[in-house]
Amino acid sequence: MKILLLEDDPILNEIIEEFLLSINHNVVPIYNGQEALERIYEESFQLLLLDVNVPSLNGFDLLKSLKQNKIDIPTIFITSLHTPRDLEEGFRVGADDYIKKPFQLSELNLRINNISRLRKIDNLGFVRINDFITYNYDTKLLVVNEADFTLSKIESKVLEFLIKNRNRTLSIEEISLNNWVYDEMPTATTIRTYIKNLRKILGKDMITNIKGIGYKLRD
Repeated sequence: MKILLLEDDPILNEIIEEFLLSINHNVVPIYNGQEALERIYEESFQLLLLDVNVPSLNGFDLLKSLKQNKIDIPTIFITSLHTPRDLEEGFRVGADDYIKKPFQLSELNLRINNISRLRKIDNLGFVRINDFITYNYDTKLLVVNEADFTLSKIESKVLEFLIKNRNRTLSIEEISLNNWVYDEMPTATTIRTYIKNLRKILGKDMITNIKGIGYKLRD
């Protein structure tokens, strides 16, 4: 699983990173909130581990920003904020789970495994879209009914954004703005072409086209 770890304490960041690497996760360690936000827009992550009191942009505001931009990535807050109000705020902005410091690394592993089960995410970089379809974020390999398809860069970006926002209808504009900077942005026609290609691979019923609104990935 590809995990973004936001923790501004260098020692704790290193401890958590080494532990996650030891159980075969791919970890990107970050020390301030603004950099974390930028990396999330640049890369695909399957899980966010966010401290709250970090420089530049706190964890609550970071997740709130993602949700406002309709980006849904499983998230666990790891924080020393212990009050019921803090816990309420964490879940209000969209967290899947909340771990209070100090915590045992074994507890973190249990929480990650639980989210993996609920969100159908595999520890090896795979996400299970349904019983017959899996996708590997690392290799960009899509497996449909045991047939392998290696996706292009644009195809993979489009599919990953659909996976992040599963069961929500996405416009071409939203897909573009959330995946490319302006001067690199493919045309709407190009994105529609790649979505058409994905529908051929997945089956047209897997990506529904709601006329005049956009596209939605089904379970």
